[in-house]
Amino acid sequence: MQDTLLYTVVGYMFLELYEVQWQKAQTIMGMLARMYQYYHKSIFLFFIMHPTFYFGIWFMFATNYNPYAVALLGFKSADIVSKIVLIKKVFIDKELSAELTQSLFVPIGPYLPYIGLVIYPFFIYMAQESVAW
Repeated sequence: MQDTLLYTVVGYMFLELYEVQWQKAQTIMGMLARMYQYYHKSIFLFFIMHPTFYFGIWFMFATNYNPYAVALLGFKSADIVSKIVLIKKVFIDKELSAELTQSLFVPIGPYLPYIGLVIYPFFIYMAQESVAW
């Protein structure tokens, strides 16, 4: 049981680090610009570049729809949807308010992109603790 938990958390963290590395930028606008490069080529490529979403789907099934696993998938889904909405507003529709434009160019801290490495493993741990593998 503990080995499965360890492998699952480490596997997830590896995938999350991959996502952080290809999205990393100094501002949210920089992150959106990097994501738009893939989105512009193909929306399917954009989705493929988010392996933690697919991990969340698998994990939800593997834990028999555990509420923590469903929450993990919900957060990952909301993350992808918000990225798509922002990409559409910024690069496709080009309709930005002054406040949104200003907030997109505010520098983000060096550790903010890594917050998923702290938050999401908690959901994996809680889901696996309540499910017998």
